[in-house]
Amino acid sequence: MKINRYFDHAVLKPNMTEQEVKDAIQLGIDYDVYSVCVRPCDIDLAVSMCKGTNTLVSCVLDFPHGDSSAEGKAALAELYAAKGVAEIDMVMNYGFARSGKWDEVKKGIEGVVQAAKKHGVGVKVIFESCELTVEEIKKGTEIAIEAGADFVKTSTGFAASGASEEAVQAMLDASKGRIKVKPSGGIRNFETAKKYVDMGAARLGVGFGSTPAICKGEESTEAY
Repeated sequence: MKINRYFDHAVLKPNMTEQEVKDAIQLGIDYDVYSVCVRPCDIDLAVSMCKGTNTLVSCVLDFPHGDSSAEGKAALAELYAAKGVAEIDMVMNYGFARSGKWDEVKKGIEGVVQAAKKHGVGVKVIFESCELTVEEIKKGTEIAIEAGADFVKTSTGFAASGASEEAVQAMLDASKGRIKVKPSGGIRNFETAKKYVDMGAARLGVGFGSTPAICKGEESTEAY
């Protein structure tokens, strides 16, 4: 198993200097990860560095809280998609999800999907699953499918906890193969990464500091 090819190598810490970002992106390229997932301010840099490599560029949107308006999310998606990213990882308004305002949740996702698809860009929907019940996770998966997204994703990596078996299984059960699933946050060793792939995950969100450790079969001390 080439576990590295499941990785969206997350370069998302808000305090990173430009040199630290460059080093982290280069680390992802060196480990031949599927994509480097960067802050919006680093899209141009990442696209430039990844050109001609096997590593694509993804970016986050409305990260990490997901509480912009639907119109704001869509406008940002249009800007980011035009810059050359392959995928956008957007944060769902999970406060609305907890409120049962599913029409508003769907509207927020749909706007991003419509903007991204014009540029051939895929969309992942981050739930922040530690904040939701199993039933809310399942309902959110259905909403993401209806809105035309490509992936559902557990976590930003910046909340109280990241991916869990329970949350990933709920997404897989609800998806029934209609949308891909991405566990993210708290994946710090090969065993955990392989467990989620064996469950049916199509991609893994991994903090950039954990990529080498996981690939070497070691335990990462990365906070993400």
